[in-house]
Amino acid sequence: MPTPKQMEKLAASLGGKAIGARPLGPQDEMPDEYWQAVLNDAYVGNRPLGQPSAGQRLSEIPQHVLRVSCRRCERILEIQKADAIRLYGQQASRREVGQRLLDNTCQNRTGRHEEDGCWPAFEPI
Repeated sequence: MPTPKQMEKLAASLGGKAIGARPLGPQDEMPDEYWQAVLNDAYVGNRPLGQPSAGQRLSEIPQHVLRVSCRRCERILEIQKADAIRLYGQQASRREVGQRLLDNTCQNRTGRHEEDGCWPAFEPI
């Protein structure tokens, strides 16, 4: 592991800033390099292929099987897309379908609205 002095020397030889520079604080402006990196990010505005969003309509989902799991009780439910469309309609969102499936079979009932029910996690298949 290089010493701090060696790292400063290496940074200076590469044209970078010395390590001894003041770090950015919460009130400081973000450097232009940061914003350029954000704009150049390949995933900005696009989600990776094969990962449907929870707000996607059933008619837009390419998979034939939908999987939803509960983060609370760790149950996993699967339903075929055709059955989900038949039960909930083409315009239903993946989130609505998943929440209804989990609510219909929920086993964690406490009586308090804030704590009742399952917590859906939408998984790609």
